[in-house]
Amino acid sequence: MLTDAAIRKLKVRDKPFKAADMHGLYLLVHPNGARYWRMDYRHAGKRGTLALGVYPRVSLKAAREKRASAADMLEKGINPSVYKKITRGLSSVPEANTFKAVAEEWLEKCEAEGRSSSTMDKLRWLIGFAEPLIGGRPIGELKAPEVLTVLRTVEVRGRYETARRLRSTCSSVIRYAIATGRAERDVTLDLRGALIAPKVKHRAALVEPQRVGELLRAIDGYQGQPSVDFALKILPHVFVRPGELRNAEWDEFDFDGTLWAIPGARMKMGREHNVPLSSQVLELLRELRLYTRHSRYLFPSIRSPDRPISDNSINAALRRLGYAQNEMTAHGFRAIASTLLNESRKWHPDAIERQLAHMESNNVRRAYLRGEHWAERVRMMQYWSDHLDKLRRANVVRGKFTKEKSHPAFGRMKSV
Repeated sequence: MLTDAAIRKLKVRDKPFKAADMHGLYLLVHPNGARYWRMDYRHAGKRGTLALGVYPRVSLKAAREKRASAADMLEKGINPSVYKKITRGLSSVPEANTFKAVAEEWLEKCEAEGRSSSTMDKLRWLIGFAEPLIGGRPIGELKAPEVLTVLRTVEVRGRYETARRLRSTCSSVIRYAIATGRAERDVTLDLRGALIAPKVKHRAALVEPQRVGELLRAIDGYQGQPSVDFALKILPHVFVRPGELRNAEWDEFDFDGTLWAIPGARMKMGREHNVPLSSQVLELLRELRLYTRHSRYLFPSIRSPDRPISDNSINAALRRLGYAQNEMTAHGFRAIASTLLNESRKWHPDAIERQLAHMESNNVRRAYLRGEHWAERVRMMQYWSDHLDKLRRANVVRGKFTKEKSHPAFGRMKSV
């Protein structure tokens, strides 16, 4: 490690030489006596050198602070040399015209349009990758290579799908800037084909009827946290997204009207979604209400009734039942329902899609479908619960009875 005293005692040589400090930081001493702080590093498998200033204008302490800041960028996947080049001269940029300012305005617009909280969290998370590098850049002066540099910081970690979504999000922000007069063109259009295409991964699910029956019987034998137990039993019948189920609250349920109305704030598309409740689901809910009515949540956490079970609870339970991640996931119940309901040919595909809360992308067609096939969906959901019961009973040896399960928090109850 260098000291100020040691630096002052350095003598010039015929050729430039390095006086090493630590962690890649060194002082490059020239024959004319000039002394430059430099830092060697590796990013994305390539070597690089970062200029950190001239000694003594930049002191040893200041040079070490700059080195630590650069090391922090490298941990986040950011090339410090590229960051320095991009952010040079930003003090003269009007704040309202920066990428960060426009992105914040765009996020506010998305929130006002009713995007769900989960969607807003994802958008903020994605923009968080871009802000360290281009957040302070004038959005109208952005170049395609600058945005590509941002995307590469994600891509080098093997997160190809995230990089693709980040490109789309940056495009939306820039198009908003065009609409508000702060940019002239969307430079992300020049990046088509520049990113590594992610391999399509379908969510794991069992779609063979016999295996679905085995899964349902395994769920009946689950012995764990009561909230998770009932969530496992109810999810196959309603096939909503796992987050929509675990955050369900009692005041959303109309037992007389046999309806669950999920608020738009919790839905992926920001639109209220109604779920007809079959007689089997109503029976499960009435039993569950005996035990969790003290909480506003149907499935409260075992640690606190003021919050629901965690987002990984159902998947963890499936692992405990012996189903690997590449076999079955909580989200997979949607794929089971979609596959088997469509294969039955008993229901209009639009009714199935609407019950899955899939939004029609065509505006004209979406307006035409505003009736939402409600009557058909009510019949379909009862059919689906009855069909699940048939699959559960299939290939079961007669004369064997299920044992009572014991829940420490709920007492003893029989499997439903």
